[in-house]
Amino acid sequence: MISSTIANNLPQDQEIWNSLQKAIAKSSGFQRWQKENKFDGTVEEQVTQYLRSTLETLAY
Repeated sequence: MISSTIANNLPQDQEIWNSLQKAIAKSSGFQRWQKENKFDGTVEEQVTQYLRSTLETLAY
């Protein structure tokens, strides 16, 4: 999981990840994805899943 990877890195990395999560959570694409997928979990888990599914779609 991302949080365990970041925990081993510099504190600045954690700050960047937190800022990125907040920005993604405010995006209309993420909010639409939340409504369509009804994914339960923390914001971090939701953002991680959103990014994963977005990258899978782009890779396809």
